[in-house]
Amino acid sequence: MHPAIQLRLAAFIVALVMVFAAIVWTAHTSWQRFGALRERLNSVQSESFRIAEHFQNSVLELNNLLLNFEVDRQPETLKEFRKQYNALNDWIDNQKQLCSSSREKELLDQLDRSYDVYLGVATNLETSASSPRTPDRALAEYRSVKTQTDHLLSLGIELANAHRNTLTAYINDSNVSLRHLRTVLLVALTALLLLSCGLAAVTYRDLIAPLRVKLVESHALLERQEKLASLGMLAAGVAHEIRNPLTAIKARLFTQLKVLKPGTPEQIDAEVIGHEINRLERIVKDVLLFARPSEPEFVIVPAAEPLRQIEALMAKQLQEANIRLVVEERPGASIRIDMQQLKQVLINLVQNAADSIGQNGTITLRTRTENVRRSERMQPVVVLEITDTGKGISPEVEKRLFDPFFTTKDAGTGLGLPIAARIVEKHGGSLSYQTQVGHGTTFGIVLPRVEAA
Repeated sequence: MHPAIQLRLAAFIVALVMVFAAIVWTAHTSWQRFGALRERLNSVQSESFRIAEHFQNSVLELNNLLLNFEVDRQPETLKEFRKQYNALNDWIDNQKQLCSSSREKELLDQLDRSYDVYLGVATNLETSASSPRTPDRALAEYRSVKTQTDHLLSLGIELANAHRNTLTAYINDSNVSLRHLRTVLLVALTALLLLSCGLAAVTYRDLIAPLRVKLVESHALLERQEKLASLGMLAAGVAHEIRNPLTAIKARLFTQLKVLKPGTPEQIDAEVIGHEINRLERIVKDVLLFARPSEPEFVIVPAAEPLRQIEALMAKQLQEANIRLVVEERPGASIRIDMQQLKQVLINLVQNAADSIGQNGTITLRTRTENVRRSERMQPVVVLEITDTGKGISPEVEKRLFDPFFTTKDAGTGLGLPIAARIVEKHGGSLSYQTQVGHGTTFGIVLPRVEAA
């Protein structure tokens, strides 16, 4: 697998793991917050009622002790009053430390001050009880105690209400937190879904789709090779059978030409027959070359060397049609080739380019280097390009460009490109092309790049 694909897949997998971990963490945190909220709600709710009940009962019990003392004048009763008063005072001080809101602290401060006033009123009642009092005075003192008692009880109720308000505020804050957690979960799940879709898309695009294309191409190539192999065997047999009678016909024609007088109709017919026999021999030769191509004898040469030889061989011939043959070479690249076989390929491609131009044009031969993916890895290659300014290749011709015996030329065999493709394949390369109707064609011979000997 290509490192870039591995990196993308690894990044997607890491992102998926991180999103999944975030979802698990969020769910765990939410569960903990739900539990804490439930405990807090129960605690605060019960605390509100407990505060009101405890404070109310304590104040009423203090009032009962004062009434009992007024009746029995027992020091133990007064001592118990002092004891319960101090206990309630400590409870108020303890509530100041436990309260969480400013309103509760304010009410507890008021409660503490009012409780001190209540103690003063109760102390006056205790002092006056040891001396004779008029009924009006006693009634007034008890009214003072009742007034302070009612005030304390009302503050206790307000404190309980303050606790409930704190509870409500806490619930509201918790609801906001829960909404945030829900949003985080939804975003995380959406991100998980998108990342899963992205992972599936990348997997399909970078792994499955190329494999499918490669499978289709391999299947098509296998079918084409099977057809070519069958065609090659048939063509070799037919060519072999044709060659023997052609040799006999050519020998008898050579004998007849010796006895025919020049310029006679018979002699002219014999020459036409001879030309056609030569054409048949060339076709048979091409068929045999296509069916049984000879094994290349490799040598390492500079990439531009075969282009220079083709220029020296064909430049003057092309000048007759006013076609320039230009060589653009880049030094430093070497290739491993059979020089004669590769020259045969180049001659065929240059001649096809010239036929496409007709008159007045340019054929450019150039070399370039690049890296291409071959056999699941990058490989340095050299590309020998043949570019013409001809009329290009029509889509109809493109479909059958490399089919054996398909040709658009009157005297062509349709074996030039198939033979060229097989020779290049024997060299471990490939033959490619780019064309645009009305603008020309570029054929590329892609060969492995080697180190110079």
